[in-house]
Amino acid sequence: MFEPRSKTTICADALELAHESLLAPAEMGFQSLDRALSAAMARSLDYADVYMKLTRCETWTVEDGVVKDATSSSTCGVSVRATSGEREGFAFSDRCEEQTLLETAAAARDIARSRGEGRIRIPVRVPERSLYPAVDPLRAACDDDKIALLVDVDRCAHALDPRVRQVIANLSGVYEIMLLQSSDGTLAADVRPLVRLNVTVIMESGGRRERGYAGGGGRGDFDLLTANGRAGKIAAEAARIAAVNMEAVASPAGDMPVVLGAGWPGILLHEAVGHGLEGDFNRKGTSAFSGRIGERVATGQCTVVDDGTLGGMRGSLNLDDEGTPTQRTTLIEAGVLKGYLYDKLNARLMGTRSTGNGRRESFAYPPIPRMTNTYMLPGRYDPEEIIASVERGVYAPNFGGGQVDITSGQFAFGANEAYLIEKGRKTTPIKGVTFIGNGPEVLARVSMVGNDLKFDSGVGTCTKDGQSVPVAVGQPTIGIGSLTVGGTRT
Repeated sequence: MFEPRSKTTICADALELAHESLLAPAEMGFQSLDRALSAAMARSLDYADVYMKLTRCETWTVEDGVVKDATSSSTCGVSVRATSGEREGFAFSDRCEEQTLLETAAAARDIARSRGEGRIRIPVRVPERSLYPAVDPLRAACDDDKIALLVDVDRCAHALDPRVRQVIANLSGVYEIMLLQSSDGTLAADVRPLVRLNVTVIMESGGRRERGYAGGGGRGDFDLLTANGRAGKIAAEAARIAAVNMEAVASPAGDMPVVLGAGWPGILLHEAVGHGLEGDFNRKGTSAFSGRIGERVATGQCTVVDDGTLGGMRGSLNLDDEGTPTQRTTLIEAGVLKGYLYDKLNARLMGTRSTGNGRRESFAYPPIPRMTNTYMLPGRYDPEEIIASVERGVYAPNFGGGQVDITSGQFAFGANEAYLIEKGRKTTPIKGVTFIGNGPEVLARVSMVGNDLKFDSGVGTCTKDGQSVPVAVGQPTIGIGSLTVGGTRT
């Protein structure tokens, strides 16, 4: 039977707010979670947890100064997960009441069955911390102020260039409260604010039509977007990229040296390398990095980390969705593979500890190993020195979407902004650029790493197993000796 003992409590204020927002409205208390865990652990399982989450979202869209769309939503629910060996039982409900909670626990327990230890461990107390303010961005500003912000962004973008024909500005806010109690003694809660501004600018001239996109955000309220004129700078960046694309010519194709800019191009690192370092893929042996701890997987200039503790970053969390505090995990150090990213289940099955990377989109999903803020550490080269080292190649300071095969490491990514490099100089802008390659092979071809580490502006979202979570990526400017560039001219 589950008997609550000394529990790890993280962020007492968040715990009180979680009780007020999640338990009290359903006339439940923490003892209700105790009873649910008792029901789940009745068959001597290895582990069980109860997870509750409230999520409120809103989005405003302005096109050419006119409000075109405004949406809001609110969800609240509970789930119970029970594990025995590799077998995992999971059940959820959008009804937060004790009887439903007990039924959900029974369903998860029956799926998992009983082959585990059934022991309850007393955890070590985890220090409290707050990486971002426990604010509700949806209520921190009135609707009129949100609309005014978007209208100002629209006006700013139109004023930057007479070729601007359309501006689409989108403002979103998310407020989440999560509560978790588990059979290992963890009792944890977190309040998670998130804001984001997206701006798309469409230019037209002489029968040619191009677009540019920019965005920004982070964990906090809308002051993150208004301080120091940040919203206007995002609009200006979208217009700048559109103007660059108006002058772009068709991209060349073939194998050639490539220089990736600092910041958002780190999405290639995230997709082509980071996913392959998540614990579930490596436990199952389906990653290109499986069983390679201690081996050289990159040039000595490459050190890659995942760090969920960076204040205010989009991918940061005070604790993950299993109640484990996030941490800085070195994945690759000076080219040598040092470790993987773990949740509790995969850590237990692989004989190690969670790295605080157990994440889930909502109460309707079980946690799985996911990245937080993943980036490459800076090197010693000046970015201009890296470009100057290339006789003929491509420089890409801005990336678009892409895809990757975790098993093989094969990837394909498009660039939203790119230029030719000719005789060591950045020259003509090009469009239709696609980079094709293999993650581990690209790491082995990194020839120069810049000293200009930069993170993305706060727009990253990662999808895995149908779950989307906010993330951040970063890197300095890097030179890759050879990479396949897909274009429309040879």
